[in-house]
Amino acid sequence: METIPLANLALSFLPVAVVVAVLHRWSITTKTTWIALVRMVVQLLGVGYVLAYVFAAENAAIVLAVLAVMLSAATWIALGPVETERRELFGKAFWAIAVGGVVTLALVTQGVLQIEPWFAPRQVITLAGMIFANSMNTLSIAAERFLSDTKQGVGYEMARNSAMRAALIPLTNSLLAVGIVSLPGMMTGQILAGESPLTAARYQIMVMSMVFGSGGMSAAYFLAMLRGRNKTADER
Repeated sequence: METIPLANLALSFLPVAVVVAVLHRWSITTKTTWIALVRMVVQLLGVGYVLAYVFAAENAAIVLAVLAVMLSAATWIALGPVETERRELFGKAFWAIAVGGVVTLALVTQGVLQIEPWFAPRQVITLAGMIFANSMNTLSIAAERFLSDTKQGVGYEMARNSAMRAALIPLTNSLLAVGIVSLPGMMTGQILAGESPLTAARYQIMVMSMVFGSGGMSAAYFLAMLRGRNKTADER
């Protein structure tokens, strides 16, 4: 794939400018939007330099350190919707994402792809990013829904089931839409890079399975660890 010239890259911000203009026209604050956009650019450029170093180093300790940072950041961000209880729930959320994400990552890298060496940074970190991000989003929805329901007096099992169903909606929709409505990132990238669509489809099947499984397991484990919170009188 060819490097995109900066002038061409700037054109991709035109739809963003339209959205910002609409927000401004409707008197909706754009502060958060601008912060998010600036962070996106800075973070992606920064991670580009970091990954270039990590890929060149080919060091297991560095790869594990990067995975630990990614996992911690994913946990902290996942609990954003329940910010008042973020510190209390951080440990549970961390282990939930670790269990769902790391187990899936190990299965995919060592069982499906059989990567050598096991810590190959180009594959491991890239796949970990997709897995942890989806586990983060799924757990975030589950946490917000569960705590919202229990604060309104809903019993544990009803709140757990409602939270799990809500958390899986985006993942289920992506399974239903893939190939018909959308061509996801990995498949699109491989096709743009010249790979056969059939080869790209196999990789995308792997990716869709791993993000659904890791996200679902993380949410389920997290909700299971919340048993005992806000029990109703009958449950007690």
